[in-house]
Amino acid sequence: MIWAVLSPVVEAGTPLRVLDVGGGSGMFAVPLAQLGHDVTVVDPSADALATLHRRADTAGVGSRVRGLQGDGDRMRAVLDGAPAGSAPGDQFDLVLCHSVLEVVDDPVSTLREIAGVLRPGGQLSIATANRAGAVLARAVSGHPKEARGLLADQDPAPGRARPARRRFSPPELLALVTGAGLVPGEWRGVSVVTELLGASSGADPAAIRALELELAGSSPYRDVAAGLHVLATRP
Repeated sequence: MIWAVLSPVVEAGTPLRVLDVGGGSGMFAVPLAQLGHDVTVVDPSADALATLHRRADTAGVGSRVRGLQGDGDRMRAVLDGAPAGSAPGDQFDLVLCHSVLEVVDDPVSTLREIAGVLRPGGQLSIATANRAGAVLARAVSGHPKEARGLLADQDPAPGRARPARRRFSPPELLALVTGAGLVPGEWRGVSVVTELLGASSGADPAAIRALELELAGSSPYRDVAAGLHVLATRP
């Protein structure tokens, strides 16, 4: 679903400077480089970045993919401290921030830091876990107590002082986006039915994908998706 939203942006034929925050293994970076874009990946894991470079070299796009070790909440310092030629400037046309805000210490400051490296008119793709989807998934899998804990964003695992993985509601995500000085587009649900069905459902993958695309932008279906996605623009 995220690719469906990004396609008009990345398949327009214009080479873009792309920053992928937390995208170390290259799931998005390598396909974007294959489309002709220059991609910088910032990730705290050296192992993930090594996988990224192997994948990029195998795909024949190693020259278009750069990996920098660091964290999203120190984006400016990471880019400023990069070796010469390893990052294409500090202003990007498109920034990906997928499954990052769930695990950082301060989502507000992290998103502001990331938004700060967008050029005016640039776009930020944000994907996060959806609290309602997590509650529903936990409940239907037979764990009602854990589902109740997730209602308050409390980690169901005993002994943890705070959630190991933060979840968001759509209003919370949109508030983060506007608080970072960005203009959000329509929010969409990610994986409305796929995770509920499971890999052993036997359903036709093409039919599931078509259904997901139809449900992603429609309430009440998108409200209980596993994830949330929004494409925002820097004014």
